[in-house]
Amino acid sequence: MSTADWALLVLPGLVWGMSFYFIAEGLRAFPAVLITPMRVGFGCLTLGLFPAARRVKIERKDMRRIVLLGVIWMAIPLSIFPFAEERVSSSVTGMLNGATPLFIAVVAALMAKRLPPSHQIIGVAVGFVGVVLIAVASRSTGDNSWTGIGLIFIALVFYGISLNLAVPLQQRYGSLPVLWRAQGVALVLIVPFAIPSVDNVKFAWGPFFAMVALGVFGTALAFVVMAGNAGRLGSTRASVSVYIVPVVSLLLGSLVRHEAVAVLAVAGCAIAILGAYLTNRRPT
Repeated sequence: MSTADWALLVLPGLVWGMSFYFIAEGLRAFPAVLITPMRVGFGCLTLGLFPAARRVKIERKDMRRIVLLGVIWMAIPLSIFPFAEERVSSSVTGMLNGATPLFIAVVAALMAKRLPPSHQIIGVAVGFVGVVLIAVASRSTGDNSWTGIGLIFIALVFYGISLNLAVPLQQRYGSLPVLWRAQGVALVLIVPFAIPSVDNVKFAWGPFFAMVALGVFGTALAFVVMAGNAGRLGSTRASVSVYIVPVVSLLLGSLVRHEAVAVLAVAGCAIAILGAYLTNRRPT
């Protein structure tokens, strides 16, 4: 791999790891219900600039599935995170998101109605031990609440379901056309809920630019780079970027936002990342 390949491999993880910091910054000026329309709006607008996202024609039967993805992949989980971060620190949110591959593996096994391979069972078991440690340790530190932690778990379940449903559509049409249309559906659904809260905005440029960065980079360009990585390097190697997310979130939360982070939660984060790696590695 060249230096450029390594940079592109790391980039999505860095951006997605910063997303929870951006959400926390956005909440300083915007109500939680406005965060998701802003990020999805900027993201959808950015993806629409790529011809590859617009030129592909989607069959009607598959368009119905993309509408479903717009609800369960974009509208619901992305709306949950701002409300969760009103109750849980950005570092804890990012650490718990490191468990996303575990939820994907569990949902895939349930959809297939068969047990996953033994290495995945071990990985899921190890990973969920780490998740429990993060949750329990974080609840006893700072202002983190069980409600916020529970909301994150709900969002991860939706991620697990939607990412399994998205795979065949992405294989058929490419990632960008599916993602752009799903974001468009989500935007139409969530904007009406956000309009009544516009009067509660305490506008500031810093939070606004955080929302621009969250939408343009975290909700659009990181997905473009990730799709390119999967095409060039293979999906297994490209997925390494996901393991960077909780590390970046933890560092930003603790060093920049000065959030209290329990040592046991950090250990749990490392265990969860190990579990995610074991779940997704190719058996030898």
